[in-house]
This record gives sequence, C-alpha cells and structure tokens, in this order.
Amino acid sequence: MQLNVIISGFDMTQEVGPLIKSFYPGCEIEIGFSKEVSSFLPDMPIQHIDGIISETTHDSEKGTKGCVRDDLGGDRAERLEISLSDTSFTISFNGKTENTTQFNYVDVPDEHMVYEKRRKRAYKNLLLKELYKVLSAKTERTLPWGILTGVRPTKLLFERLKNGTVGNITYMTQEYLCSPRKAGLAQKTAARELEILNRFDYKNGYSLYVGFPFCPSICNYCSFGSHPIDKYGDLVEAYIAALLKEIDKTCRILEGKKLQTVYFGGGTPTAVSAQQLKSVIERVKQRFDMSNVLEFTVEAGRPDSIDEEKLQMLKDEGITRISINPQSMCERTLELIGRRHTAQQTVDAFKLARSMGFDNINMDLIAGLTGESFSDMQYTLNEVGKLAPDCITVHTLALKRAARLTTQKELYVGQEASDVEKMVDYAADFCMERGYEPYYLYRQKNMTENLENVGYALPGKEGLYNILIMEEVQQILALGAGASSKFIDRNVTNGRRFGRIENVKNVSEYINRIDEMTERKLECFK
Repeated sequence: MQLNVIISGFDMTQEVGPLIKSFYPGCEIEIGFSKEVSSFLPDMPIQHIDGIISETTHDSEKGTKGCVRDDLGGDRAERLEISLSDTSFTISFNGKTENTTQFNYVDVPDEHMVYEKRRKRAYKNLLLKELYKVLSAKTERTLPWGILTGVRPTKLLFERLKNGTVGNITYMTQEYLCSPRKAGLAQKTAARELEILNRFDYKNGYSLYVGFPFCPSICNYCSFGSHPIDKYGDLVEAYIAALLKEIDKTCRILEGKKLQTVYFGGGTPTAVSAQQLKSVIERVKQRFDMSNVLEFTVEAGRPDSIDEEKLQMLKDEGITRISINPQSMCERTLELIGRRHTAQQTVDAFKLARSMGFDNINMDLIAGLTGESFSDMQYTLNEVGKLAPDCITVHTLALKRAARLTTQKELYVGQEASDVEKMVDYAADFCMERGYEPYYLYRQKNMTENLENVGYALPGKEGLYNILIMEEVQQILALGAGASSKFIDRNVTNGRRFGRIENVKNVSEYINRIDEMTERKLECFK
C-alpha cells in the first residue's frame, strides 16, 4: 500500500509524520507540504518519512510526481489531506472530509515556555488527537502510547509529580490517548525516578559518558556507528590516544559541579584489550574529581568480549556496575542477528562476574528480534531469570535507517517477529512479579508496534546515569566518537533548556578532527 499525505497551510510534517507512520507500519508514505491552504503547488518543498522521499516536480506534459496516482501496480494509492489555519484544521481521506476542528486557545502561563511555544504545543496536541481518531477508525487500530511519539513520555509526568499534581494516569489517557496500562507504567516509572533523584543533589552535579565505538561484530539492528574490532583493530591505539587528549582538554569544563555518574558505553568498551581500557579509566580518575561519584558503569555488553583479566581489572579500578547483554537466549536468533556468542557464553560470563564480586549487573533484552515469537521471549526471560541479575532492561526493536535490517531488508523478508506487544507486556509482568520495578523508560523512532524501552531493577540497583540522561535534569559531558554532550543553553530559545554537542561517529574522522571536537565543547560549555 502507498499513502500520499498532503499538508497545506503551514508545515507540520515533523509533528504528524511519526503518528501516521505508527498507524501504517511498512507502508510506503510520501508527504508533501504547501503554504497555500487546499492547494498542492508545483514548487512546494518536500519532506520525507523513514527515508522514503517524494520527489515532487511539475511538468505540463509529464504531470506531477509525488501526488496521488491511480496506477500503482493495479492498486490505488490512499490520499490523506490535512489543511491547517491558525484557528482551525480539516482532515480529509480520499477526498472525503473526516474532521473539521476549531482551535480556540486559552493560554496557561508558564515561566519556562514562551507564549508562541505554548500555543503551538496546544495546537499540535489537538491536531494529533483528532488525526489519531481518524486514523484509528480507518485502520481499526489503537496505539499503546496514543499520540505520544517523542523519546521521553515520563518527562510529562516527572514535572507534574515534582509539583504534587494528581490524576496523572487520567491525564495521560485523556490528553494523549495512552492506554491505561502504558499510562500506569509511565506514572510508576516517573514516581520511581523522582524518589531516586531526591536522594541526592543532582541539580548541582553532572555526568560523564565515554564512548568506545568498537564491537566484536555488528548486529543487524545496530546503527550506532560501531566498528567491528577485527576490521578496525589497527585504529584502536590511535583512537584511545585521541580520546585521552579529549579527556585532558575537557576535564575542567564543569569544574565547580560535582561529577556524580560515569558511564563507559559504545559499542562495547570491553572489545578492546584490558590494558587499553584500563588506560582510559585511569586517565578519567586522574583528571576528574571522583570524590562525589555515586556510580561507575562499564558496558561489558558482549559476552564474547569478557574474560577474567578484564573483569579483574574493572574490579580493581572500582567499577560499581556492569552490563552483560544477551539480547536473546535463543541460539538461532543470535546467529541470525549477527552476534558471535552463544547463550552459554552469556551464562558463563555472568557467573564469572558474580563469582568475582560484581553485585550490580544489568542484562539487556530485545523484544521483536528477527524471527522471534512470543515463546522465544518467554524462554529468554526464564533463562535470564535463573541468573537473577540486578537489572533487566527490556528494549523493543527499533528499525533504524542505517541498520542492516533496513538497508538489506530483502534478506529478512518473512522473518519479522510476531506478538511483540505481548512480549513486552509479558516481560513487564515477569520482572515486577520477581521484585524488579521500572525505573527509567524511553522510546525511539520507528519502534516495533509503537512500544517502549524500560529498565527494571531490584531496589537500590537502579542505573542512576540512565535516569539522569532520560529526564534531562543535569548536564552530560560526552567524550568519544559519536558521543552527544548535553549542556545548559544560556540563551534559551523556544522553551528549550538543553543544547547538544555531537562528536563525529566515524573513528578515523574523530581521530583526525579531535581538536575540533574539543574546541566545540570548550566553547559551548562556557
């Protein structure tokens, strides 16, 4: 099926696009925008969704490409039109008006958001709610998170809870059309986040992220810019030299703030040698004041990158939290997605870490992996449950444009997972029945069945860094290829408090442009 979307009046392609995509997964979607209401102009600018670009041009003989076409392999394309004005909007489907709504805005002052931003948000939410109703009726589907397509659904409730506001589940179901189950999950997670953060002075602190863009192999769903260690191993020494330089130059940027969490991620930090990883850990400890650090995490994510030497080094260096991530305990799945370890290696690595005294171990799982069924997720959870990790993070597969699962999707036709929402709900029940509580939650674009990622933890074992970065309550200094720092925007515009500074993803580019990367941080964190 092809869906042609025509938006006229003013440009809200980015606002409505993700919601439309959620109702039509796998559908080819073309979206065009015209400033003229109820008009599809020849020279209109074109947006794209999920990498599908509508090249709209006009020629008196050839006609217009990108508009509705009657002949698409024998099937007529569906046509959705959204006409917008300052005080109303109309939604039409295949030429028939489905909804006309008046927008009568009553302002509620907010010191953190300028008037125009408040008004635009109210307009957007009303439009999305009415569009949701139209698309839900057309597709006979509902979305678990309603009109919410952003990364941080708990952020809506976090501020309300801080202010002592009640009725949050009703707020989520009525204002954002979330299902009661997801609204309850968001409420529980946000309350847990607030409880944990209130235990320490997070507002006067900051966190440090250090990235290692190397992995034993690249999974078919990965788009993080990781580099297979067997192919790029000759760049590791030069990369670490550049990383040490970035540490040296940026370590005083947030002097006066308390460093509270340190997170080594990637990629897979343990893909490099024990000595190489140790050199970076030691430089961080030398350059930064570690006296207020509450948590030091290292992603030992791939079981095939872990050995006794590395674990002993991490223990000796005072690492307090690690991740050992199976993603699945099904052998055929591991092979299909491109991981070069077995389920038994996961078990062995976990037991080795436990025997060496690691008492805060997270395990990542993914619902919706290629070829998996509900029974596969049940099996994985049961096997992980036997190990009794301290945290279980349940991700939902997100289809990233740069991932092999998307760029080579013809290799995986017919191998899509089934019952993914059932998997996610089962995992939530499984964890909470065993004493794990949700403590952070986030979403990504193009998530299977419009679902979520949730971290569950036993009491006192929560990953503080995960909460801090999700709720955007403190600055993050991020170092390494592909790392994204968050800084407080001194010139707040459009209601945004935080800005970002992103390092280049490519390892060679990072090495060659390290001075540029550090100078950008020094300038933005002034």
